[in-house]
Amino acid sequence: VQLQASGGGLVQAGESLRLSCTASRRIVRWSNMDWYRQTPGNQREWVAKITSAGAISYSDSVKGRFTISRDDAANTMYLQMSSLKREDTAVYYCYGIGLCSGSVCSNVWGQGTLVTVSS
Repeated sequence: VQLQASGGGLVQAGESLRLSCTASRRIVRWSNMDWYRQTPGNQREWVAKITSAGAISYSDSVKGRFTISRDDAANTMYLQMSSLKREDTAVYYCYGIGLCSGSVCSNVWGQGTLVTVSS
């Protein structure tokens, strides 16, 4: 299974953007799916998580502004980002834990999608 992240781009501060993370194959079972972000010279930072049971959590830096969701039928996870700030500028990565397609399960990183917020 591969994850394809998309939806990044250049926006003004205060605007919104929606990221998508789509699996290349049908996922029959999974544990957690997360969004991370990374800026040059820094470690990857956890942003949000959604579990298979529907539990959701956010980092303090994005709580109240970002919304994580999923569409199991489309094998896709989303990150709706609102009230964007310059400090949200980063490459965003999706990460799936325990993704099972058929009898094969794995932890998978998607490739990054760049979000740039200008003031």
